[in-house]
Order: sequence, then structure tokens, then C-alpha cells
Amino acid sequence: MIQPADIINFALIILILFTSITLHEYSHGFVASKFGDPTPKSSGRLSLNPLKHIDIFGTVILPVLLIVLSRGGFSFGYAKPVPINPYHFRNPKRDILWVGLAGPAVNFIIALLLVAVLKISNYLFIPEILIEGILINFILAIFNLIPIPPLDGSRVLSALLPYKISYLYLKMETLGSFIIILLIMAGFVRWFMFPVVTFIFSLLNIKAAI
Repeated sequence: MIQPADIINFALIILILFTSITLHEYSHGFVASKFGDPTPKSSGRLSLNPLKHIDIFGTVILPVLLIVLSRGGFSFGYAKPVPINPYHFRNPKRDILWVGLAGPAVNFIIALLLVAVLKISNYLFIPEILIEGILINFILAIFNLIPIPPLDGSRVLSALLPYKISYLYLKMETLGSFIIILLIMAGFVRWFMFPVVTFIFSLLNIKAAI
């Protein structure tokens, strides 16, 4: 039988996930705008309103499904990518790298802030929710740094490749999306991401079983 505490925990996890995803996408748009690209603002995506970034499957169905399947133990999701146009950048090769890094960087910062709250409160302030929030943000950061288009890591790698190779590489977005889906279905998060995050938890001396 579902308890009131379970409903509250569920709501808090969804809130952290929505906030983390929103800040991730907003940071891409914010940095792109600072480098001269008006596309995020003109498309209405330079916003902290979560509704602007929701993807029905990635932001709603997938997180709820994962929480139900894991019995509240884990959730993950994604938002609609913020549209950008590198041709507006003052230095496209350099600027696309920083735009790509912006989202994962924000998730790392959120995770470390939650770690600080966890440590300062000495695990007395909703530790399960804080640990879940830390886990979500580390996974969002690390997963997005994988260099498979359209993940953020592909933007970072494209900035380091010669122009023609970079162009062909980024054109693989459809194939990349298919590869990402296959990885998730194959349990990539559990057999690769969780061990990586477990290692980070050990470095930060976080008392939690993942």
C-alpha cells in the first residue's frame, strides 16, 4: 500500500529531476546567447519555466516509469534540446565547445551543492532525496558528456575535429539517437553509469548504496 511518505518522496524526486533538466537546457541557451546566437531566445527556450523544456516521453513518461520499476530507487530523464545556430557565434569552433559543456557543468554544480547540504546536515535532512538528487545530476552530467550525437559530448568533440570531419560527425544525429536508445535498453546506465557514480561517491565519502 502506498504511504503518504512515498508520495512526498516521489514528488520531491520529480521536482529535483525537472529542476536539474531545466537548468541543464537553460544553461545551453544562456551560453549560446552570450556568444551571439539569438536562436534560444527567439524560439522561446531561454526560460527557466520547465514547461518550455518538457519532452513528453523523456521528461514525463520515462522518469515516472523508471521510478515505478525501481520502486522509487532511481529516475532519469531528458528534455527537448535547446535549438542553437553556431553560425551566429563569433568563434564557432571555440564557442560550441563551451555551449556543449554548459549543461553538464551545471549538473555537476547542482550535485556538489546537494553533497554540501547532505554533509552539513549530517544526513539528517531528507538524506534519501538528497542522495537521489546527487545521483540524478551526476548521471545527467556524465551521460551527456558521451560523444554520441546529439549528446553534449558530441559538441565538445566536434570543436576539436577538423571542420569537414566535424560536419559529417554531427550529421550522424539520427544514428546517434538510435545508438543511445539501444545503450539505455541494454542497461548502460546500470552497468556503466552506476559504477562510475559509485566511484565518485567513494571519492566524496558519501554513505550510500547505489
